Amino acid sequence: MSFADRLVLWLHIGFAIFTIGPVTVAIMSTPRYIRQRNLVILRYLYRITRLFAILSLGVLIAGLILARLKHDFSQPWLTVSMTLFVVSLVLLVLIVRDQHRAIATLEDAEATAAEVAAAAGAGQAGAQTAADAGGESPGPAQLPGDPPAAGAHLGHVERGRIVSLGGVVSLIWLVVLVLMVWNG
Repeated sequence: MSFADRLVLWLHIGFAIFTIGPVTVAIMSTPRYIRQRNLVILRYLYRITRLFAILSLGVLIAGLILARLKHDFSQPWLTVSMTLFVVSLVLLVLIVRDQHRAIATLEDAEATAAEVAAAAGAGQAGAQTAADAGGESPGPAQLPGDPPAAGAHLGHVERGRIVSLGGVVSLIWLVVLVLMVWNG
């Protein structure tokens, strides 16, 4: 094995370790923060997923270069591995889309809650003057940080898709890893 072959192999392994690991962790962490409605961390995980999904193309590119240097394109396991990796990249695009939709849904809900709280604040001021005049005041309004009303499942669909697609992507990467170790 020449120096160029070894260098490309190390690049291939390095890209695999330093891109696939972080993107998998970001994908698997996203549903928890959708459920918690933590927009700051969700935006961060969205950026990580997007960046490392793009960088994971380096795994495929280095693998293609290595296969060309070793003249291995005729091997069926290599064709299966490359096809599965391309499928995982397509699924990553869908995951990034769902992360973006979940963030947009939570941002809309937060803006609506802020508007309701502002309107309730103005309504409570009017109710307070009515209570001073002998009327009754309404119950407490829901604040933006309060848990949502029962039955409000924001980001529920996106969370489910991210979990399922993330599991499929992880399984595909494990299959590709087994193929590479077994036949490489």
